[in-house]
Amino acid sequence: MRFGIFYEHQMGRPWDARSEHRLIQDALEQVELADRLGVQYVWEVEHHFLEEYSHSSAPEVFLAACSQRTTNIRLGHGIILTAPQFNHPARTAERLGMLDLVSNGRVEFGSGESSSEAELGGFGIDPARKRDAWLEGLETTIRCMVETPFAGVDGEFVTMPPRNVVPKPVQRPHPPLWVACSRRDTILLAAEKGIGALTFAFIDPEEARTWVSEYEQVLAERCVPVGWHVNPQVACVSPMMLHHDEDEAIRRGAEGANFFGYSLGHYYVFGSHRPGVTDVWAEYEQRRGTQGFDPEAVARAVKEERLGAKVAAGDTTGLRGSIGTPAQLRDYLRRYEEAGVDQVIFVLQAGRNRHEHIMESIELFGTEVLPEFAERDDAARAAKEARLAPAVEAALTRKEATAERRDIGDYEFPAIPRQWADDTGSDELRERLERFADDRAAGRRDTTAGITG
Repeated sequence: MRFGIFYEHQMGRPWDARSEHRLIQDALEQVELADRLGVQYVWEVEHHFLEEYSHSSAPEVFLAACSQRTTNIRLGHGIILTAPQFNHPARTAERLGMLDLVSNGRVEFGSGESSSEAELGGFGIDPARKRDAWLEGLETTIRCMVETPFAGVDGEFVTMPPRNVVPKPVQRPHPPLWVACSRRDTILLAAEKGIGALTFAFIDPEEARTWVSEYEQVLAERCVPVGWHVNPQVACVSPMMLHHDEDEAIRRGAEGANFFGYSLGHYYVFGSHRPGVTDVWAEYEQRRGTQGFDPEAVARAVKEERLGAKVAAGDTTGLRGSIGTPAQLRDYLRRYEEAGVDQVIFVLQAGRNRHEHIMESIELFGTEVLPEFAERDDAARAAKEARLAPAVEAALTRKEATAERRDIGDYEFPAIPRQWADDTGSDELRERLERFADDRAAGRRDTTAGITG
């Protein structure tokens, strides 16, 4: 089993003029440390307009910065919003290709839909059609990376003529594909499409066992990959904070994990938001207080539960996850490993969790927990690859049988002045363009000023 760290770039109010700068610089320092200690993945979301919950609208920039500060850690888009209204598929393919080049082939391509009115309404996306838009954008992005040239698309959500989309990624045919999953039906969809499942649902290992089993069953029975490579992995997300003293770990991590769940619910379930005005942190504290759940009460409730992903507390749901001692975490992670989970992704940067506490937790994890699992990982991955090889081969055969063969024929496009000459039938303009080309080829000074506007 492998491990990652996950960033929403949360920032509860109040802010000052340098808060976002400190937030990002701290995160980059955390990623550097994780890479040095052997953590295998960093995952970065794409969200828009979700104040306090997520200040991460340009993940490709953050991941590019990570790529130049690290050597081995995989750079995970967890996720890119692929509906064309969010991101044109050609632009997504271009950014992925460039990030893969500058990182020497370390990109993981996770995609998703969004379920928040802030984002869907902000970009004019019909919630009833968002899955169709996600899929069309994803399929087109993959084609842009794989086809030379891209043969064009005339879809419901995006139309584009043939073009050769460059640069191409280092990883061929394309980087590994993932999709954000929070419900059983999305897990099964991931299996049908041959995509890794990023389960952002804070499930415990025993729940994960069922999800992994169902994923592999669907993969074997009816997978037709959306891409040209199958990524049969299931990853689970878990809040994390470590200290050798359990009470101190809970004191440092429980409130942030709790706010993570509350702020997500604010935008996705129960909240009403005034842009630039609503104070989500203040509402969280007020609601928590009315339920009798001050930070000390939260800590007591968390400690009374075994190490796990959920502590029920009404509207103030607490999330314990991987918050505790290194010894407790090792036992907890073994349960995920036994359940067949491929990766556990830790949420450390949440609420007002402090940078120095996050750094201490990464250090403890890398030195006292990770080595045991890293020692077993290669053999476990090889065994799983061999076990699933027939299912993956059958899936790729189905893909090959159903793939559409696209040929652009003699399609070409003229430069705009050339198009003017063709449209007007102007021999004079054609002659000027020919002289212009000859002058450029010979290195002579431009004698046809004004042609290009």
